[in-house]
Amino acid sequence: MAAVSKLELKRPAWQTIVTLTLALWLGSSLILDLIVMPGLYVSGMMTQSGFAAAGAAIFGSFNRLELFCAATVLTGILVMSKGTDAADKRHRNAVILSALLLAVVLLLTYGLTPQMSALGIQLNWFEPAATVPAGMNQLHEGYFGLEALKLAAAGWLLSFCYRS
Repeated sequence: MAAVSKLELKRPAWQTIVTLTLALWLGSSLILDLIVMPGLYVSGMMTQSGFAAAGAAIFGSFNRLELFCAATVLTGILVMSKGTDAADKRHRNAVILSALLLAVVLLLTYGLTPQMSALGIQLNWFEPAATVPAGMNQLHEGYFGLEALKLAAAGWLLSFCYRS
């Protein structure tokens, strides 16, 4: 009977951690993107003077939670791929996609979210709330493009973990 390494014993635990993290992350992202934000937009909240500050608080907190999830997923994928054949294309793709996820979340957290908050914040309290700034639409397009990339990569990684 061959001896089983400690890595072999830990791999299913990391697979479970990565799977649960991805499932919770995907679910919360979809709720925020498909329910919360459209609801706030339809209710007229985006034209209120305090919306940029509220959005910065909501997305700032959520983006930091996403950073934790992305780091957990990358760590788990690296642990799961350790000990596999270096030429295994599925594991290599999983490592690349999990690193891409971390890069996307870093870009959202430290790039787009602060820019959108700064563009939307109202500095003159004596003027009525203005319409959405013109540059905000381009930032929204970039944000939702990165969000779609994040959801696709996370979905592929979730299916990878489920099949492994």
